[in-house]
Amino acid sequence: MYNNPQDRYDHYEVHEDAPLLEWLIANLKGSKSKVKATLQGRGIKVNGKVVTQFDFPLQAGMHVSVSKTKRNDTFKSRYVKIVYEDRWLVVVEKNIGILSMAAGHRSLNVKSVLDDYFKRSGQKCRAHVVHRLDRDTSGLMVYAKDMDTEQILEHNWHDIVYDRRYVAVVSGEIVDDEGTIANWLKDNKAYVTYSSPVDNGGKYAVTHFHVIDRTTDHSLVEYQLETGRKNQIRVHSADMGHPVCGDPKYGNGDDPLHRLCLHAYVLNFWHPRTRERMEFSTPIPSQFRMLFK
Repeated sequence: MYNNPQDRYDHYEVHEDAPLLEWLIANLKGSKSKVKATLQGRGIKVNGKVVTQFDFPLQAGMHVSVSKTKRNDTFKSRYVKIVYEDRWLVVVEKNIGILSMAAGHRSLNVKSVLDDYFKRSGQKCRAHVVHRLDRDTSGLMVYAKDMDTEQILEHNWHDIVYDRRYVAVVSGEIVDDEGTIANWLKDNKAYVTYSSPVDNGGKYAVTHFHVIDRTTDHSLVEYQLETGRKNQIRVHSADMGHPVCGDPKYGNGDDPLHRLCLHAYVLNFWHPRTRERMEFSTPIPSQFRMLFK
């Protein structure tokens, strides 16, 4: 171990090949749960790069840096929370009020927040957009850290992502406990997406829904996407006669929480490089739950 008193990290050299977590438990003081928390809290660097993957293959000669506090403090944003990161990709939970990528001059967007973080943490990479969430939709997203990973994700998205679910508060009481909406979606000249029961030259879209809770005024609904079209859930909710609350484009003016009540809360996919199962979920936003107390 070699240290500089001003440094917020302890530094170690690796002498034998081992999976990262195994090596940390064998070489660091502190309980297994503390070591895991430091790893999950993005407080471990290998050769200067943050690693959260517990089975990351360490090799003799590599350098491991361990944060003296549990967390790595190089990332702070009120709009974006990093949920997972490895050398190929980063999974984030985005807040409402931030775009997925730049649109126009100086717009606040997740991609530039991540690019800034990569630069400050000494990572020679950029965030590559793979899929998008509307500015006022919150929830889970994945960004690639290099073009090869981005291409794998983009071209094989439907094979790689095996479960993608949203939760929404919609207007009115949905009678059916579950069901499926399927039709064709197409944008008009004003970029408003509209649906058609017959092929209108648009894209076929399929959404499964399941009601979690309901009152006479609102329903809390889980949506599972079979296809990922632009504005799919918002248009399909409106088609059901139960638009997403707070939706200025497809809604009916019902806005109990002063926000678009749509949250991407489950994102499960096969890792594009390692083929591991990657499963992420966030709690249903507490504001949504409050309406059904």
